[in-house]
Amino acid sequence: MTTILLIIIYITFIGLGIPDSLFGTAWPAIYQEFHLPISYAGFVTCIISGGTIISSLFSAGIIRRFKTARVTAFSTALTAAALFGFSQAHHMAALCLSAVPLGLGAGAIDTALNHYVALHYKAVHMNFLHCFYGIGVSLSPWLMSLMLANSAGWRNGYFAVFLVQSAIAVLSISAIPLWGKVSDAAAEENKPALETGIFDLLKERSVRRVCLVFLGSCAIEYTCGVWGSTFLVNAKGMSVDAAAKIIALYYAGMACGRFLSGVLAYWLHSRQMIRAGQSLMLFAVVLLVLPLPPFAAGAALFFTGLGNAPVFPNMLHLTPEVFGAEKSQSVIGIEMSASYTSILLAPVVFGWAAQHLQIRLFPYYICILFALMMCGTVPKPPRHSRSHIPS
Repeated sequence: MTTILLIIIYITFIGLGIPDSLFGTAWPAIYQEFHLPISYAGFVTCIISGGTIISSLFSAGIIRRFKTARVTAFSTALTAAALFGFSQAHHMAALCLSAVPLGLGAGAIDTALNHYVALHYKAVHMNFLHCFYGIGVSLSPWLMSLMLANSAGWRNGYFAVFLVQSAIAVLSISAIPLWGKVSDAAAEENKPALETGIFDLLKERSVRRVCLVFLGSCAIEYTCGVWGSTFLVNAKGMSVDAAAKIIALYYAGMACGRFLSGVLAYWLHSRQMIRAGQSLMLFAVVLLVLPLPPFAAGAALFFTGLGNAPVFPNMLHLTPEVFGAEKSQSVIGIEMSASYTSILLAPVVFGWAAQHLQIRLFPYYICILFALMMCGTVPKPPRHSRSHIPS
């Protein structure tokens, strides 16, 4: 039963990744059809990120009341409905309206499932969980590209992805009874949770330090993804197609890092994998800053993705150990909101700096983000608050 439930959780996490990379793929077709400025994409992405942040912050109370199974099923259905809304949109207002349930649903799924896996499964399962997110992120642009290549239009692309997400939602809904049959799920239902407020938790130094790790790690991930190609073209003199291949290599580094950390989790503790990843990132940042040939900058981006990959899932897996099972749901909600805040702001801040200063600042901006992450080293749990994590 536990294995079947884990498979369903993995499939649901594919559904979490599906919408995340879809809008950027479809936007070139959307803004031309609607005769919009290209910058208007920011309105939709900000609404999605804002909804995700709000949902993450308030998810602990909602999950305590309705339980993980129902919240996951409802939120997956909510994201499917949002994708259907995108597929029927004929003006900018409809896109913005559909972005609201997409953000709210994604934040609830992310927080609920990350907490459940952190509490009830091994570190290896947490790392592989985020590998399945990568499958979802890769699947939706592929489906959209097929529709655009065959002149079916971006709406049919969204509708195709809606059908996939709907199937995942049906699976999540039908699996609700299974959660109650799994012993760990039953334990979760009866486990008392501390009603600790968000602001009370943020008063704890350890919570603020952990948030720095998530802020820095996610900011590096998305800043490299958004601006890495522009840096390689404008600062390193690469061709556009060569830079695109390097960015694909960067994402390949992240995928390899998640897979390797899942395998290494059989032998290494989460703290060891985080330290190893941060050490590799230090090497990558130094390589990026030095005035070396373009291929060295490409290698630096690959190693940045490879080193950053184990930080996010292993930090999440450590949360119940560090803060206790009773507070972990609320803390993970704060961690997720910190992550999405950096995802929203970090690329925008660098974009402003690149426009008004120079794109050559990219390596130094990554250095600052890396330093921010290192300021929030993983705190050790007090002896009196250690919680048993199933091994």
